[in-house]
Amino acid sequence: MESISRKTFIRNSGLLLAGGILTGKPETSVSSKPHTGNGSHSAKKWTLKNVRLETGFIYRDDEVTATQTGLFRIEIEDGKIKAVLPNDPKADATDARGHLMLPAFRDMHIHLDKTFYGGPWKARLAKNRTVKDMIAFEQKTLPELLKTSAYRAGKLIGLLQSKGTNFARSHVNIEPTSGLQSLKNLQKAIEDKKGTFGAELVAFPQHGIFYSHSEQWMKDAATMDIDFIGGLDPNAIDGSVEKQIDFIVQLALDHRKGIDIHLHEGGEPGLRTVEYLTQKVIENPALAGKTFLSHCFVLARLEKAKLEETAEKLAHARVGVISTIPFGGTIMPIPTLYRYGVNVMTGNDSIVDHWNTFGTGSVLQKANLMAQLYGQSTELELSRCLKLATGDILPLDDKGRQQWPKAGDDASVVLVDASCSAEAVARISPVTALVHQGNLVFKNNTHKS
Repeated sequence: MESISRKTFIRNSGLLLAGGILTGKPETSVSSKPHTGNGSHSAKKWTLKNVRLETGFIYRDDEVTATQTGLFRIEIEDGKIKAVLPNDPKADATDARGHLMLPAFRDMHIHLDKTFYGGPWKARLAKNRTVKDMIAFEQKTLPELLKTSAYRAGKLIGLLQSKGTNFARSHVNIEPTSGLQSLKNLQKAIEDKKGTFGAELVAFPQHGIFYSHSEQWMKDAATMDIDFIGGLDPNAIDGSVEKQIDFIVQLALDHRKGIDIHLHEGGEPGLRTVEYLTQKVIENPALAGKTFLSHCFVLARLEKAKLEETAEKLAHARVGVISTIPFGGTIMPIPTLYRYGVNVMTGNDSIVDHWNTFGTGSVLQKANLMAQLYGQSTELELSRCLKLATGDILPLDDKGRQQWPKAGDDASVVLVDASCSAEAVARISPVTALVHQGNLVFKNNTHKS
Protein backbone atom coordinates (compact mmCIF):
# COMPACT_ATOMS: atom_id res chain seq x y z
CA MET A 1 0.00 0.00 0.00
CA GLU A 2 1.30 3.49 -0.81
CA SER A 3 2.61 5.28 2.28
CA ILE A 4 0.70 8.39 3.29
CA SER A 5 1.33 10.90 6.04
CA ARG A 6 -0.18 10.97 9.51
CA LYS A 7 -2.15 14.11 8.68
CA THR A 8 -3.57 12.46 5.55
CA PHE A 9 -4.69 9.47 7.62
CA ILE A 10 -6.44 11.75 10.08
CA ARG A 11 -8.02 13.87 7.35
CA ASN A 12 -9.22 10.97 5.22
CA SER A 13 -10.34 8.57 7.94
CA GLY A 14 -13.92 7.39 7.70
CA LEU A 15 -16.36 7.39 10.56
CA LEU A 16 -15.88 4.62 13.06
CA LEU A 17 -18.22 3.44 15.74
CA ALA A 18 -17.25 1.25 18.64
CA GLY A 19 -19.71 -0.38 21.00
CA GLY A 20 -20.06 1.54 24.21
CA ILE A 21 -22.00 2.78 27.13
CA LEU A 22 -24.24 4.35 24.51
CA THR A 23 -27.01 2.07 23.31
CA GLY A 24 -28.50 1.83 19.86
CA LYS A 25 -27.07 1.24 16.39
CA PRO A 26 -25.87 3.92 13.99
CA GLU A 27 -26.75 3.86 10.35
CA THR A 28 -23.90 2.14 8.49
CA SER A 29 -22.56 3.28 5.16
CA VAL A 30 -22.58 1.23 1.99
CA SER A 31 -19.50 -0.93 1.29
CA SER A 32 -17.69 0.36 4.37
CA LYS A 33 -14.71 -1.60 5.67
CA PRO A 34 -13.21 -1.72 9.12
CA HIS A 35 -10.13 0.39 9.79
CA THR A 36 -7.20 -1.62 11.11
CA GLY A 37 -6.04 -1.29 14.66
CA ASN A 38 -9.28 -0.47 16.45
CA GLY A 39 -11.84 -3.15 15.69
CA SER A 40 -14.55 -0.60 14.93
CA HIS A 41 -16.95 -0.49 12.02
CA SER A 42 -17.62 2.49 9.76
CA ALA A 43 -20.78 4.57 9.74
CA LYS A 44 -21.97 7.33 7.46
CA LYS A 45 -24.33 9.07 9.83
CA TRP A 46 -25.93 8.51 13.19
CA THR A 47 -27.99 10.27 15.81
CA LEU A 48 -27.69 10.71 19.57
CA LYS A 49 -30.77 11.22 21.68
CA ASN A 50 -31.17 12.22 25.34
CA VAL A 51 -28.06 14.38 25.11
CA ARG A 52 -27.75 16.96 27.89
CA LEU A 53 -26.64 20.41 26.69
CA GLU A 54 -26.18 23.65 28.57
CA THR A 55 -28.68 26.32 27.52
CA GLY A 56 -28.03 29.26 29.85
CA PHE A 57 -27.22 30.50 33.32
CA ILE A 58 -29.69 30.91 36.17
CA TYR A 59 -29.26 34.17 38.09
CA ARG A 60 -30.18 35.39 41.54
CA ASP A 61 -29.46 39.05 42.36
CA ASP A 62 -27.25 39.31 39.27
CA GLU A 63 -25.13 36.34 40.36
CA VAL A 64 -24.91 33.08 38.43
CA THR A 65 -26.17 30.44 40.83
CA ALA A 66 -26.78 27.48 38.49
CA THR A 67 -26.63 26.31 34.89
CA GLN A 68 -29.75 25.52 32.90
CA THR A 69 -29.66 22.44 30.68
CA GLY A 70 -32.00 20.50 28.43
CA LEU A 71 -32.12 17.22 26.54
CA PHE A 72 -31.53 17.28 22.79
CA ARG A 73 -31.07 15.09 19.76
CA ILE A 74 -27.76 15.44 17.87
CA GLU A 75 -27.39 14.37 14.25
CA ILE A 76 -23.84 13.49 13.17
CA GLU A 77 -22.74 13.06 9.58
CA ASP A 78 -19.34 13.01 7.84
CA GLY A 79 -17.51 13.88 11.04
CA LYS A 80 -19.59 17.00 11.67
CA ILE A 81 -22.57 17.91 13.80
CA LYS A 82 -25.32 18.11 11.19
CA ALA A 83 -28.11 19.37 13.44
CA VAL A 84 -29.06 20.07 17.05
CA LEU A 85 -32.73 19.14 17.37
CA PRO A 86 -35.42 18.88 20.05
CA ASN A 87 -35.16 15.61 21.92
CA ASP A 88 -37.25 12.62 20.95
CA PRO A 89 -36.92 9.87 23.58
CA LYS A 90 -38.62 7.40 21.23
CA ALA A 91 -36.34 8.05 18.28
CA ASP A 92 -34.38 5.17 16.76
CA ALA A 93 -31.07 6.62 17.87
CA THR A 94 -28.09 6.03 20.13
CA ASP A 95 -29.07 6.82 23.72
CA ALA A 96 -26.79 9.20 25.64
CA ARG A 97 -28.86 8.57 28.78
CA GLY A 98 -28.93 12.19 29.85
CA HIS A 99 -25.17 12.57 30.09
CA LEU A 100 -23.68 16.01 29.50
CA MET A 101 -22.04 16.62 26.14
CA LEU A 102 -18.91 18.79 26.11
CA PRO A 103 -16.22 19.55 23.53
CA ALA A 104 -13.63 16.76 23.45
CA PHE A 105 -10.55 17.47 25.55
CA ARG A 106 -7.09 18.40 24.24
CA ASP A 107 -3.75 17.52 25.85
CA MET A 108 -1.33 20.12 24.54
CA HIS A 109 1.90 19.03 26.21
CA ILE A 110 2.77 15.38 26.58
CA HIS A 111 5.63 12.98 25.78
CA LEU A 112 3.96 9.99 24.16
CA ASP A 113 7.25 8.61 22.90
CA LYS A 114 8.82 7.69 26.25
CA THR A 115 6.76 6.21 29.05
CA PHE A 116 6.68 3.25 31.41
CA TYR A 117 2.89 3.12 30.95
CA GLY A 118 1.76 -0.20 29.49
CA GLY A 119 4.58 -2.07 31.19
CA PRO A 120 5.54 -3.10 34.73
CA TRP A 121 5.24 -0.51 37.48
CA LYS A 122 8.33 1.61 37.95
CA ALA A 123 8.77 4.81 39.94
CA ARG A 124 11.04 7.61 38.77
CA LEU A 125 14.64 7.94 39.85
CA ALA A 126 15.63 9.66 43.06
CA LYS A 127 15.23 13.43 43.06
CA ASN A 128 17.90 16.16 42.88
CA ARG A 129 19.15 15.20 39.44
CA THR A 130 19.80 18.07 37.08
CA VAL A 131 18.49 18.14 33.52
CA LYS A 132 22.00 17.31 32.34
CA ASP A 133 22.08 14.33 34.74
CA MET A 134 18.83 13.14 33.17
CA ILE A 135 20.27 13.60 29.69
CA ALA A 136 23.12 11.26 30.62
CA PHE A 137 20.61 8.78 32.04
CA GLU A 138 18.52 8.89 28.86
CA GLN A 139 21.55 8.29 26.69
CA LYS A 140 22.03 4.97 28.51
CA THR A 141 18.40 3.85 28.73
CA LEU A 142 16.71 5.04 25.53
CA PRO A 143 17.98 2.17 23.35
CA GLU A 144 16.05 -0.28 25.54
CA LEU A 145 12.96 1.96 25.79
CA LEU A 146 12.82 2.32 22.01
CA LYS A 147 12.19 -1.41 21.64
CA THR A 148 8.66 -1.04 23.02
CA SER A 149 7.98 2.69 22.58
CA ALA A 150 5.40 2.30 19.80
CA TYR A 151 3.40 -0.19 21.85
CA ARG A 152 3.52 1.92 24.99
CA ALA A 153 2.62 5.08 23.11
CA GLY A 154 -0.49 3.30 21.86
CA LYS A 155 -1.43 2.28 25.38
CA LEU A 156 -0.91 5.84 26.57
CA ILE A 157 -3.13 7.20 23.80
CA GLY A 158 -5.79 4.74 24.97
CA LEU A 159 -5.49 6.17 28.48
CA LEU A 160 -5.97 9.69 27.16
CA GLN A 161 -9.04 8.61 25.22
CA SER A 162 -10.53 7.05 28.35
CA LYS A 163 -10.19 10.46 30.01
CA GLY A 164 -12.03 12.22 27.18
CA THR A 165 -9.02 13.46 25.18
CA ASN A 166 -9.13 13.12 21.41
CA PHE A 167 -6.13 15.30 20.50
CA ALA A 168 -2.59 15.75 21.79
CA ARG A 169 0.51 17.74 21.04
CA SER A 170 3.37 15.36 21.74
CA HIS A 171 7.02 16.22 22.04
CA VAL A 172 9.25 13.51 20.63
CA ASN A 173 12.96 13.04 21.26
CA ILE A 174 15.30 14.05 18.46
CA GLU A 175 18.92 13.48 19.54
CA PRO A 176 21.92 11.28 18.58
CA THR A 177 20.92 8.37 20.84
CA SER A 178 17.44 7.96 19.32
CA GLY A 179 18.20 9.51 15.95
CA LEU A 180 14.82 9.58 14.20
CA GLN A 181 13.67 6.23 15.60
CA SER A 182 11.62 7.65 18.46
CA LEU A 183 9.77 9.82 15.92
CA LYS A 184 9.17 6.89 13.56
CA ASN A 185 7.90 4.70 16.41
CA LEU A 186 5.49 7.37 17.57
CA GLN A 187 4.24 7.97 14.06
CA LYS A 188 3.47 4.26 13.82
CA ALA A 189 1.52 4.38 17.09
CA ILE A 190 -0.48 7.35 15.83
CA GLU A 191 -1.11 5.66 12.50
CA ASP A 192 -2.54 2.68 14.39
CA LYS A 193 -5.04 5.10 15.97
CA LYS A 194 -6.03 6.75 12.72
CA GLY A 195 -9.61 7.90 12.68
CA THR A 196 -9.82 7.79 16.46
CA PHE A 197 -7.22 10.29 17.67
CA GLY A 198 -5.59 13.46 16.39
CA ALA A 199 -2.04 14.60 17.10
CA GLU A 200 0.59 17.16 16.26
CA LEU A 201 4.27 16.50 16.93
CA VAL A 202 7.13 18.61 18.24
CA ALA A 203 10.70 17.72 17.24
CA PHE A 204 12.20 17.99 20.72
CA PRO A 205 16.00 18.20 21.23
CA GLN A 206 15.81 16.70 24.72
CA HIS A 207 19.60 16.50 24.99
CA GLY A 208 20.24 20.04 23.77
CA ILE A 209 20.74 21.14 20.18
CA PHE A 210 24.40 22.09 20.48
CA TYR A 211 25.16 20.30 23.77
CA SER A 212 24.55 16.91 22.12
CA HIS A 213 25.33 17.99 18.54
CA SER A 214 21.75 17.42 17.39
CA GLU A 215 21.71 20.09 14.69
CA GLN A 216 21.58 17.73 11.72
CA TRP A 217 19.07 15.42 13.42
CA MET A 218 16.78 18.42 13.97
CA LYS A 219 17.18 19.49 10.35
CA ASP A 220 16.30 15.97 9.20
CA ALA A 221 13.27 15.82 11.51
CA ALA A 222 12.04 19.17 10.17
CA THR A 223 11.65 17.59 6.74
CA MET A 224 9.41 14.86 8.16
CA ASP A 225 5.78 14.87 9.26
CA ILE A 226 6.17 17.09 12.32
CA ASP A 227 4.45 20.34 13.22
CA PHE A 228 6.70 22.23 15.64
CA ILE A 229 10.38 22.80 16.28
CA GLY A 230 11.20 22.36 19.95
CA GLY A 231 13.91 23.57 22.27
CA LEU A 232 15.14 23.20 25.83
CA ASP A 233 16.47 25.78 28.32
CA PRO A 234 18.69 27.64 25.83
CA ASN A 235 21.06 29.13 28.40
CA ALA A 236 21.41 26.21 30.82
CA ILE A 237 21.74 23.47 28.19
CA ASP A 238 23.28 25.11 25.14
CA GLY A 239 25.00 28.02 26.86
CA SER A 240 23.37 30.73 24.78
CA VAL A 241 19.83 32.03 24.59
CA GLU A 242 20.41 33.69 21.24
CA LYS A 243 22.25 30.83 19.53
CA GLN A 244 19.61 28.18 20.29
CA ILE A 245 16.61 30.39 19.55
CA ASP A 246 18.13 31.71 16.31
CA PHE A 247 18.60 28.10 15.15
CA ILE A 248 15.04 27.13 16.10
CA VAL A 249 13.46 30.21 14.54
CA GLN A 250 15.30 29.77 11.26
CA LEU A 251 14.48 26.07 11.09
CA ALA A 252 10.80 26.82 11.75
CA LEU A 253 10.73 29.52 9.09
CA ASP A 254 12.54 27.38 6.52
CA HIS A 255 10.07 24.50 6.93
CA ARG A 256 6.91 26.44 7.86
CA LYS A 257 6.65 24.91 11.31
CA GLY A 258 5.58 26.29 14.66
CA ILE A 259 7.80 26.59 17.74
CA ASP A 260 7.34 25.07 21.20
CA ILE A 261 10.24 25.48 23.64
CA HIS A 262 10.61 23.89 27.09
CA LEU A 263 11.68 26.65 29.47
CA HIS A 264 12.35 25.66 33.07
CA GLU A 265 14.96 28.31 33.80
CA GLY A 266 14.14 31.22 36.05
CA GLY A 267 15.99 34.43 36.78
CA GLU A 268 17.63 36.61 34.18
CA PRO A 269 18.31 33.78 31.66
CA GLY A 270 14.69 32.67 31.79
CA LEU A 271 13.32 36.17 31.30
CA ARG A 272 15.85 36.85 28.53
CA THR A 273 14.61 33.71 26.74
CA VAL A 274 11.01 34.92 26.93
CA GLU A 275 11.88 38.39 25.72
CA TYR A 276 14.23 37.28 22.94
CA LEU A 277 11.78 34.73 21.56
CA THR A 278 8.94 37.24 21.74
CA GLN A 279 10.99 39.77 19.77
CA LYS A 280 11.85 37.15 17.15
CA VAL A 281 8.16 36.41 16.66
CA ILE A 282 7.39 40.11 16.27
CA GLU A 283 10.12 40.29 13.60
CA ASN A 284 8.71 37.20 11.86
CA PRO A 285 4.89 37.48 11.78
CA ALA A 286 4.61 34.02 10.18
CA LEU A 287 5.38 32.63 13.66
CA ALA A 288 2.62 34.57 15.44
CA GLY A 289 0.02 32.24 16.93
CA LYS A 290 2.32 29.29 16.22
CA THR A 291 4.91 29.89 18.96
CA PHE A 292 4.69 28.60 22.51
CA LEU A 293 6.68 28.48 25.73
CA SER A 294 6.05 25.30 27.69
CA HIS A 295 6.33 25.48 31.49
CA CYS A 296 7.86 28.99 31.48
CA PHE A 297 8.35 28.90 35.25
CA VAL A 298 10.11 32.27 35.20
CA LEU A 299 6.70 33.94 34.97
CA ALA A 300 5.82 32.60 38.42
CA ARG A 301 8.72 34.51 39.97
CA LEU A 302 8.34 37.96 38.41
CA GLU A 303 7.27 41.02 40.32
CA LYS A 304 3.75 42.20 39.53
CA ALA A 305 4.73 45.10 37.27
CA LYS A 306 7.23 43.04 35.27
CA LEU A 307 4.79 40.14 34.99
CA GLU A 308 2.06 42.37 33.60
CA GLU A 309 4.49 43.99 31.14
CA THR A 310 5.65 40.54 29.98
CA ALA A 311 2.11 39.17 29.70
CA GLU A 312 1.12 42.15 27.57
CA LYS A 313 4.09 41.56 25.25
CA LEU A 314 3.32 37.83 24.95
CA ALA A 315 -0.28 38.60 24.04
CA HIS A 316 0.75 41.27 21.52
CA ALA A 317 3.20 38.88 19.82
CA ARG A 318 0.68 36.01 20.04
CA VAL A 319 3.12 33.78 21.91
CA GLY A 320 1.25 31.18 23.97
CA VAL A 321 2.10 29.52 27.27
CA ILE A 322 1.50 25.84 27.91
CA SER A 323 1.43 25.00 31.60
CA THR A 324 0.98 21.71 33.40
CA ILE A 325 -0.48 23.73 36.33
CA PRO A 326 2.32 23.06 38.83
CA PHE A 327 1.69 23.65 42.50
CA GLY A 328 3.84 23.69 45.63
CA GLY A 329 6.53 26.33 45.24
CA THR A 330 5.74 27.19 41.61
CA ILE A 331 2.23 28.49 41.09
CA MET A 332 1.94 29.98 37.63
CA PRO A 333 0.17 33.36 37.21
CA ILE A 334 -2.47 31.97 34.88
CA PRO A 335 -5.23 34.45 35.84
CA THR A 336 -2.89 37.31 34.89
CA LEU A 337 -2.02 35.66 31.57
CA TYR A 338 -5.71 35.20 30.82
CA ARG A 339 -6.45 38.80 31.76
CA TYR A 340 -3.95 40.08 29.21
CA GLY A 341 -5.18 37.71 26.50
CA VAL A 342 -2.30 35.23 26.43
CA ASN A 343 -3.24 31.89 24.91
CA VAL A 344 -2.90 29.39 27.78
CA MET A 345 -3.18 25.63 27.31
CA THR A 346 -2.36 22.60 29.41
CA GLY A 347 -1.21 19.00 29.21
CA ASN A 348 -0.12 16.05 31.33
CA ASP A 349 3.57 16.27 30.30
CA SER A 350 5.33 13.09 31.45
CA ILE A 351 3.09 10.21 32.52
CA VAL A 352 4.69 7.44 34.58
CA ASP A 353 8.18 7.67 33.14
CA HIS A 354 11.75 8.32 34.29
CA TRP A 355 10.94 12.02 34.74
CA ASN A 356 7.68 11.71 36.66
CA THR A 357 6.01 8.94 38.67
CA PHE A 358 2.53 10.44 38.42
CA GLY A 359 -0.01 11.30 35.72
CA THR A 360 -3.65 10.35 35.34
CA GLY A 361 -3.99 11.32 31.68
CA SER A 362 -6.86 13.70 32.51
CA VAL A 363 -6.77 17.33 31.43
CA LEU A 364 -10.15 17.78 33.14
CA GLN A 365 -8.20 17.15 36.33
CA LYS A 366 -5.86 19.98 35.28
CA ALA A 367 -8.86 22.31 34.98
CA ASN A 368 -9.96 21.18 38.44
CA LEU A 369 -6.48 21.87 39.83
CA MET A 370 -6.45 25.32 38.27
CA ALA A 371 -9.83 26.08 39.82
CA GLN A 372 -8.56 25.04 43.25
CA LEU A 373 -5.25 26.91 43.02
CA TYR A 374 -6.86 30.20 42.02
CA GLY A 375 -10.03 29.96 44.12
CA GLN A 376 -12.36 29.58 41.14
CA SER A 377 -15.22 27.99 43.05
CA THR A 378 -18.44 29.69 41.94
CA GLU A 379 -20.73 28.30 39.26
CA LEU A 380 -19.57 30.87 36.72
CA GLU A 381 -15.87 30.55 37.55
CA LEU A 382 -15.88 26.76 37.42
CA SER A 383 -17.68 26.76 34.09
CA ARG A 384 -15.01 29.11 32.66
CA CYS A 385 -12.20 26.81 33.87
CA LEU A 386 -13.42 24.13 31.47
CA LYS A 387 -11.76 26.00 28.58
CA LEU A 388 -8.35 24.83 29.80
CA ALA A 389 -9.33 21.25 28.94
CA THR A 390 -11.21 21.97 25.69
CA GLY A 391 -8.88 24.37 23.93
CA ASP A 392 -10.95 27.48 24.75
CA ILE A 393 -14.28 26.07 23.52
CA LEU A 394 -17.13 26.58 26.01
CA PRO A 395 -20.81 25.66 25.63
CA LEU A 396 -21.91 29.04 27.03
CA ASP A 397 -20.28 32.44 26.66
CA ASP A 398 -19.69 34.67 29.69
CA LYS A 399 -23.24 36.02 29.45
CA GLY A 400 -24.80 32.55 29.34
CA ARG A 401 -25.56 32.54 25.62
CA GLN A 402 -25.30 29.13 24.01
CA GLN A 403 -22.40 29.05 21.52
CA TRP A 404 -21.65 25.33 21.26
CA PRO A 405 -22.60 22.96 19.71
CA LYS A 406 -23.91 24.26 16.41
CA ALA A 407 -24.50 22.69 13.02
CA GLY A 408 -21.20 22.45 11.17
CA ASP A 409 -19.07 22.05 14.30
CA ASP A 410 -16.57 19.23 14.39
CA ALA A 411 -18.21 16.14 15.90
CA SER A 412 -15.47 15.64 18.50
CA VAL A 413 -17.30 15.46 21.80
CA VAL A 414 -17.13 13.85 25.19
CA LEU A 415 -20.00 12.65 27.35
CA VAL A 416 -19.59 13.01 31.11
CA ASP A 417 -21.84 12.00 33.98
CA ALA A 418 -22.45 15.53 35.20
CA SER A 419 -25.27 18.06 35.27
CA CYS A 420 -23.20 20.95 33.93
CA SER A 421 -19.65 22.15 33.15
CA ALA A 422 -19.15 23.53 36.66
CA GLU A 423 -19.89 20.15 38.21
CA ALA A 424 -17.71 18.37 35.66
CA VAL A 425 -14.73 20.55 36.62
CA ALA A 426 -15.36 20.52 40.36
CA ARG A 427 -15.87 16.77 40.61
CA ILE A 428 -13.70 15.62 37.68
CA SER A 429 -16.82 13.80 36.55
CA PRO A 430 -16.47 10.36 34.94
CA VAL A 431 -16.12 10.22 31.18
CA THR A 432 -18.69 7.86 29.72
CA ALA A 433 -17.95 8.18 25.99
CA LEU A 434 -15.65 9.91 23.54
CA VAL A 435 -16.43 10.75 19.91
CA HIS A 436 -13.61 11.81 17.58
CA GLN A 437 -14.66 13.42 14.29
CA GLY A 438 -17.90 11.46 14.34
CA ASN A 439 -16.27 8.21 15.49
CA LEU A 440 -17.35 6.69 18.78
CA VAL A 441 -13.95 5.52 20.00
CA PHE A 442 -14.30 5.06 23.76
CA LYS A 443 -17.04 3.84 26.04
CA ASN A 444 -17.11 3.17 29.75
CA ASN A 445 -18.42 -0.34 30.23
CA THR A 446 -18.54 -0.18 34.01
CA HIS A 447 -19.94 3.26 34.83
CA LYS A 448 -23.63 3.47 35.65
CA SER A 449 -25.61 6.65 36.22
